Parts: sequence; structure tokens; C-alpha cells
Amino acid sequence: MVCRYACEPEPRRFHLFIDVTDAPRGALFPARPSAYNYGMTRLLFCLACVGSLSLLPACTDSSSLPPLAEGKEVVVVTRNTPTTYYFQGDRASGFEYELIRAFAQAHDMPVRIKVAFSLPELFDMLASGEAHLAAAGLSQSAGRDAQFVASHPYLHQQPLVVYKSGALRPRSLAALVGRDMVVVAGSVHVETLSALQQDIPELTWREIHAADSLELMQLVTDEKADLAIVDSIEFSIQQQLYPRVVAAMEIGQNTPIVWYLPQDEHSETSLLLVNQFIARATEQGQIAQLEREHFGRWEHASRVGSLTFQRKMRDDLPEWQPLLEVVAEEYQMNWRLLAAMAYQESHWNPDARSHTGVRGMMMLTRVTATELSVEDRTDPRQSLRGGARFFKDLLRRLPSDIKEPDRTSMALAAYNIGMGHLEDARIMTQQVGGDPHLWPDVRAQLPKLQNPSYFPMTKFGFAEGEQAVTYVDNIRHYEGLLSFLNLSERRISPPIQVDALLPDYLRRAELPVL
Repeated sequence: MVCRYACEPEPRRFHLFIDVTDAPRGALFPARPSAYNYGMTRLLFCLACVGSLSLLPACTDSSSLPPLAEGKEVVVVTRNTPTTYYFQGDRASGFEYELIRAFAQAHDMPVRIKVAFSLPELFDMLASGEAHLAAAGLSQSAGRDAQFVASHPYLHQQPLVVYKSGALRPRSLAALVGRDMVVVAGSVHVETLSALQQDIPELTWREIHAADSLELMQLVTDEKADLAIVDSIEFSIQQQLYPRVVAAMEIGQNTPIVWYLPQDEHSETSLLLVNQFIARATEQGQIAQLEREHFGRWEHASRVGSLTFQRKMRDDLPEWQPLLEVVAEEYQMNWRLLAAMAYQESHWNPDARSHTGVRGMMMLTRVTATELSVEDRTDPRQSLRGGARFFKDLLRRLPSDIKEPDRTSMALAAYNIGMGHLEDARIMTQQVGGDPHLWPDVRAQLPKLQNPSYFPMTKFGFAEGEQAVTYVDNIRHYEGLLSFLNLSERRISPPIQVDALLPDYLRRAELPVL
């Protein structure tokens, strides 16, 4: 795996290339370079160009790509956002990233990812032939369709007007007039507002040059803007980071999400390859599984719970994170999952206890603690080790044909109500025509375990199934919030403008392209 920079003659700009050739699924990426390193690398690079004018020939135009084909490298331009492509520590993640990887693996293609730092830049790169396709949670629109080739849709999203809770809520299009409203520059929302302005001439807005709507949510939270227009999928995730921002109303139509390809002589062949993959991935449930994995954990999230959890992350997590990471590594767990479990159990309180007799950070019963060789339930290390060991044992006992993310969700449910009751719910799921291997189907049956009309017919009888559902929902929610911990520090920084760092005589120099 290689990170490298490239320059283009017109305009002079730099992009981060991330080569994921031959990387196995879930492979670790190198640490994200800092903005300082970006800038200094580029500055030194340009100075080297000036010092070598007579020695270096012009380089090949990087916009010339071979056609998209089986077994050949695919170059994809995307955005560094929580819904598309981001880093968890040094590990790449994101819905679009996983979908790109699945497409590439299906066609034995090495992948090279280019990161654009705004929507206009993304489409400029696509138009100039610097990528085979753009996969970045892009809404389909007439304006974009006129310039590019759209794939079949694979998701849909609804544009929303959002505002800060407690402020004046707009309830109609007319109520948007006179408000300080922000949108992402180059987004389809600009097209929507421009069309509305024909009937409402007083309608105004500001365009913010950003990769996605995170900056808009921050502006509304800081009361530096009254309103923002964001897409429903981005909002479902970003509201967990900015829980004081709430939806006011829908605006415009529900829009398809597509991949875009450049219009060229290879468009028809490339589009066929892409559409066949999307159709197959949809039919086989691969897209639905990715949607559950990346977006499903927010479906049952609570705004109040998010606010409380964010405060605890800020105030209490720094004390416990090193220990959580150590124990998680011992048991080959994601530390964020272990941290989410410990928070759900005790709010990271090693002295917690309940009226039922459970104690400690992982709230172990005396019997369970004895079975797990935990001598002191109030010792944080022992408690975390005991809980991690118990969870991993449940994970191992589940049928091998239950895949992630459903496997972890079911193990969490078993942690809460027991493996026997989970099996009862899986049998009930199969009896009503659901899939006992899928957590959403099993989740729908769990509350019946406390219904007198159902639990007498089960092998293990009554169980608080509704509580188990809430337990899993909360942990998955907290785990997701932890995955965005320090997100702003981990986002790939846009390039430093080298021209501003160069003296005038170098800025005016005509440089050959390497």
C-alpha cells in the first residue's frame, strides 16, 4: 500500500492518492499524513522543480487513464466524510469505501483512491479524466446528468432543512426567507434552491466550500448560521455528533444516490460493468448489509443519550481508554465495542452496583464472576477482562453462518438475556418467515419473549426482550460515536496553497510538470 502525490499542469493542484492494490479486506492503512507534512512536501517538491528546470522533462498527463476493465486498476475519486470514506485510527472505513472494495474484488481490480476536498473539485477531477468513477454519496440531478453518466441508484436520501433546537423552526418555504441558510457548494441543494428562487426571489443562501455537511452542522451548532440543508443519510450520522441540531422540514424530492462516470468513448462499456455489479449487489443483499453496518446503528439513537455520552467521552473516557485498549487487544476485540459495552453497563463506573447484585464496570453477577475467575468485581481490569471473555465466548457459540455485523449484535443480545432466550427469538423469527441469521429480523421478535401470548410456547420462557433490543441499540450507537472520536483531527486535510508560501519570483515562474 502506497501513498503518493501527483501534480497536474492546469490547474496546478495536488491530490492524495491512496493505493490499496492487493490489500486484504480490512487491511491497515498507513497513518494519515499531517497537513504540515502535506504542505512541506509540496513546497519542497516545487522548489526542487525550480532548481531542475533544465534537467527534467515534462511528465505524462495523469488524466490519461486506460479504460475500466476486468483485472485492470480502477481509479476512484471520493470524499473524506463519515458516510463515504474515513479513518478509524489507521484503518479505512465508510460505506462508499466498502462498496468500492466490493466492486473491485468482484472484477479482480486493484484500487487507487483519490480524495477530493470539495464537490466542485470532485467533478472537475472526473471531467478531466483523472478517475474512472466518482463514488461519494452523490445525489443524482439533471444538472449532473447533463455532464456525466449516472449508474443505477443504490440508495435514496431526502434533503432536509435543519436548525438548532430552541431556535425558531421554519415550517414552510416562505419561512426560509430572511434566514441565514448555508449549503455545501456544488451540491444538488444549490440546484434546488436556485429553482425555488424563481418563485421566491427573496430566498438567499450561502455556499460553504467543504467536502460534506459536517461544517454546516458545526456552523448551526455555533449559531454562525440559522439553517442548513443536509441530506438525510448524512444527517442521521452527523446528528449524533451535533445532537442539538434537529430537522425542521423536508425540502425538494427524495433523490437517488449514484456513482458518476465521465462521458467518453468508454462510457457505455464502463457503465455496463458498474450497473451489473450494483444490480447483483442489490439482489444478493450486499448493499443492504453495508447499509445496516454503516447506517443502521443510528436508527434507534436518542439525542439525549448522545448528549450525555459525548459529555462522558470528554470527561471520563480519557481515564479509561488506555485500559480499554489493552484489554480489548488481549481478547482481540475492537476497543470501541468494549468501551460501549462498559458504558452501557456502568457508565464507566468501576464501583457501580444494582439492586440485583451485579457489580463493577461490566456489572457481573457473583456467579458469572466466579466462572470467569474474577476475584474482585470492582477491579476495573478484572471486570473488563471478565466481560470481554464472556462476550467472546458467546460470539464463538453462535452458528458459524451468522455473519457480521449481525453476529456481534446477536452476541450482545445473548450477553444481556442469555443464549437460550436468543435461540428462542431466532426460532420465532424463522416461524414467521424471517431470517434467523439477520439481526433486524431477530430484533423484531425479541420483544415477544415478554408477551404472555408467546413466551409460554418457547423453550426458555419469559425474558425481557425489549430490554435486550434497547441494550444492543445503545451499544451499537455508542460504538458508532466512538468511531468518530476526534474525527476532525483524523480527516484528511486539504492541500496547503503552495503559492502563498513561495516568494514572488518563484510564484511567477513557469514550471515544467514532472
